[in-house]
Amino acid sequence: MTSGLLIYGANGYTGEMIARAATAQGLAPVLAGRSAGPIESLARELGCKSRVFGLDDATTVAAALAGSRVVLHCAGPFSATAGPMMAACLAARAHYTDITGEIEVFELGFRQDAAARQAGIVVCPGVGFDVVPTDCIALTLKQALPDATHLALGFDSRSGFSRGTASTSVEGLGHGSRVREGGVIRRIPLGARTRRANFGAGEKQAAAIPWGDVSTAYRTTGIPNIEVYVPVSPRALSNLRRLGKFGWLLRSGPAQSFLKWRIRKGDAGPSADEREKTPVFVWGEARSAGRTVTARVRVSNGYTVTTDASIAIARRLLEGGVSPGFTTPARLMGADFVTTLPGATKITVE
Repeated sequence: MTSGLLIYGANGYTGEMIARAATAQGLAPVLAGRSAGPIESLARELGCKSRVFGLDDATTVAAALAGSRVVLHCAGPFSATAGPMMAACLAARAHYTDITGEIEVFELGFRQDAAARQAGIVVCPGVGFDVVPTDCIALTLKQALPDATHLALGFDSRSGFSRGTASTSVEGLGHGSRVREGGVIRRIPLGARTRRANFGAGEKQAAAIPWGDVSTAYRTTGIPNIEVYVPVSPRALSNLRRLGKFGWLLRSGPAQSFLKWRIRKGDAGPSADEREKTPVFVWGEARSAGRTVTARVRVSNGYTVTTDASIAIARRLLEGGVSPGFTTPARLMGADFVTTLPGATKITVE
């Protein structure tokens, strides 16, 4: 007997973490992916059902989702896989969630709002570290300063990347950074926008990055000017600016192939011990014409947050009673959702 949850990409680094945790919590998910060997082996180990299918044809995928009430999509790069899976979820009338941080995927999800309402499903990309903590900070700040016109968000993490996260980051290198100005997303060169920020462990220099909140925080808060920052050393900032001058090269096929080859030769992702030792400090600042409000929260390692948050959101959708359409994690679960996750502190507002 399954719960109605299907985890696609369950054999990946993060997908497997989620599959193991969901099974341990009694959810009995169906484990799915395109690689029969790893999927079927993991399913046997965990006592779960499995399904093997690719994402090349939406009709075939929709048939493979039969009986699923919630899909948790964990197979990136989401720029290539989210579209087919969203289309299949709409056809199968299964709630769509994923663990992306890619701006294009959030914008695609928003464009499915009307179709999702008609199908009676929720489309909620970014149910992991990308972007749950920052999205909750954004909504907290909007509630504290309703007339805010500018929103800055950010996080300080020393954790390593999984291969999937690293590959997605490499794909974006040649496209610069992104910010939202006057309600419109625009590109800026890497390292072009910097500021000082105290993420929770002392003030540091930070640079703007193309994080998913440039899309989602606008849907969550309506604030028209949004930036997302991470700390950078002077050397890292110089490297970013240098890379920004070679975007055309970084976007080329040979450069992408080489960088991803290097990633595949590395570790699958941070070990359990490394995750335990690397919490994340999350920060946000909202400004209006005459006031500034700051909010902070400390959370577990990003991959741990992704595991805990994605399962909690899947549970909420399985319970039913949610309004259909596109939504964001904080809109679905509330501004305090991040504080309910293991290892998280309360949100402080100043």
